[in-house]
Amino acid sequence: MNKKIKLSEWARLHDYTYRGAYNVYRRGDIVGEQTPSGTILIEVDETQNKKPEYNVVYSRVSSSENKSNLESQAERVSQFCNAKGWVVHEVVKECASGLNDQRPKLQKILKDGKATKIVVEHKDRLTRFGFEYIKTLFDGEIIVINEVTEDEHDLMQDFVSLVTSFCARIYGKRRSKRNTEKLIEKITND
Repeated sequence: MNKKIKLSEWARLHDYTYRGAYNVYRRGDIVGEQTPSGTILIEVDETQNKKPEYNVVYSRVSSSENKSNLESQAERVSQFCNAKGWVVHEVVKECASGLNDQRPKLQKILKDGKATKIVVEHKDRLTRFGFEYIKTLFDGEIIVINEVTEDEHDLMQDFVSLVTSFCARIYGKRRSKRNTEKLIEKITND
């Protein structure tokens, strides 16, 4: 089935700059038409531009103390994918808070653009907040195995996560302050 896309989209799909794609169009290497408004539309076969399937299993726990849970979580999600008949191309395991937006392994999945499907056990394994933003911006499909249907339970989980995160940050700052005071005291005594 053929459809028409803008030259800029064709350029992005084929790793060209817009100017490079325009030059290819002008040479006649790709077939298209220019609308009265000046937009260049290129006719493409929809099946031709489809990214190859690349399924990623993502599992996360908040601390390294839960490492055994991380392994079993990854195994459960992989088994789910196998039961659905999906090939698992990559299993990503990460130890970090769901409120932390500095998770290099998740960022790599989202940046490199290879993944067509990310499969997680619960949506909070991907992120505690901003799930809909990630889902909207991700150029693929996000599959959540266990959807929480009770809004009250979901709200309580978010509240507990917030309190836990802020407590950890406060205690971390106190520890840092004590370490700094000890260092200053040691320097002044020497």
